[in-house]
Amino acid sequence: ATGRDFYAAPRLSPDGKQLAYLTWNHPSMPWDATQLRLLTLDPDGSCASTATNDHELIAGSDGDASILQDGDTSILQPLWHPTSGELYYLSDQSGYYNLYKQGSTASILPMEADFGGSAPGWMLGQQGYEFLSDGRLMATYVKEGKSVLLLANVLDSDTATEIVEYGMADGLPMQFGGVTSRGSTLYFMGGTPAAPGGVYSWDLETRGPAVLLASSSTLQVPESVVSVPEQVVFPCPMGEAYGYYYKPKNDGFVCSSESAPPLLVKAHGGPTACTGTSFNAGIQYWTSRGFAVLDVDYGGSTGYGRDYRRRLRGNWGIVDIDDVCAGAKYLVEKGLADEKRLAIDGGSAGGYTTLGALAFRNVFTAGTSLYGVASLEALAQDTHKFESRYLDGLIGEYPKEEVIYKARAP
Repeated sequence: ATGRDFYAAPRLSPDGKQLAYLTWNHPSMPWDATQLRLLTLDPDGSCASTATNDHELIAGSDGDASILQDGDTSILQPLWHPTSGELYYLSDQSGYYNLYKQGSTASILPMEADFGGSAPGWMLGQQGYEFLSDGRLMATYVKEGKSVLLLANVLDSDTATEIVEYGMADGLPMQFGGVTSRGSTLYFMGGTPAAPGGVYSWDLETRGPAVLLASSSTLQVPESVVSVPEQVVFPCPMGEAYGYYYKPKNDGFVCSSESAPPLLVKAHGGPTACTGTSFNAGIQYWTSRGFAVLDVDYGGSTGYGRDYRRRLRGNWGIVDIDDVCAGAKYLVEKGLADEKRLAIDGGSAGGYTTLGALAFRNVFTAGTSLYGVASLEALAQDTHKFESRYLDGLIGEYPKEEVIYKARAP
């Protein structure tokens, strides 16, 4: 296929006669506006035309758009059903990444939940849903800060039926995704606040505790010093924002000299991404030493629907900074943090938010930017193709909006 800036997720139909793929143009990112196209293959594997416009448009926005628009639709993760041969995909047209199939205008599983995974569109090969050998749908999403496995029958009607959900009470870890299967055994990436992440297996029939098969670390942390996060929702200038609060935890010590602990606020990278709850030594180090930590999913983060994700359109360096400050103030008001001992850190895009919060607000007394963005102009002028027009949506077109780029540089 030719004629577009980007192509991804080629998926060959079970009978080998059709090829589905995603495509999009600058200045869009995959979570802004993409198209799902379908081409028919000749017996020798070739096609009559390689021009993208000649291939059937299944779903998605206008691939020729030169600006980002509120009506844009993002299509991700196409997948053929192994037995019915039907083409499925994720679309955010409802406001959330819900599941659709070719020929249906309504989602087969309408929910106020994103099924695309933790940061859909950033990497090739991401898959927030799959199909079991018996044809059932298998998908994951996050509910109240915890991962949920959903199974459903999608073969008997245009709407999913026989829906069941599994979570921590069934032996699954707090966070997991990328699920695949062999028979009744599921395999996935996952993690807990107490142990480094890795590859797990879980038996769908016995539903015992998930088994950690492999991990990049053998580190074992005593539960006596592990802080388990609680999802918090707090007010912010654009409504509500989200984060994970880790209270100080170390059973070997008791503090009787302070009414509220010092707080470290963390800003994730991306910025169109999200934080997670798997073991993070950079969090547990501080909580085991008397600090509270707030890991913020500021406006623009993934996993909370399209409107929340698009809060950063034209507002990077405003909304994210507002939200990390609002989160810190909220915890102070609740008596969970000391107003005079508030710190912030973050890497990459989170480093930019950290620098901006320190430069443009008077909330934090200390901060650390890890490989953070300091010059927005330098970032716009020197980066790789995939992100080379990313800032068009986050800040504005450069150099047309040069004044804004300079004003928001910390």
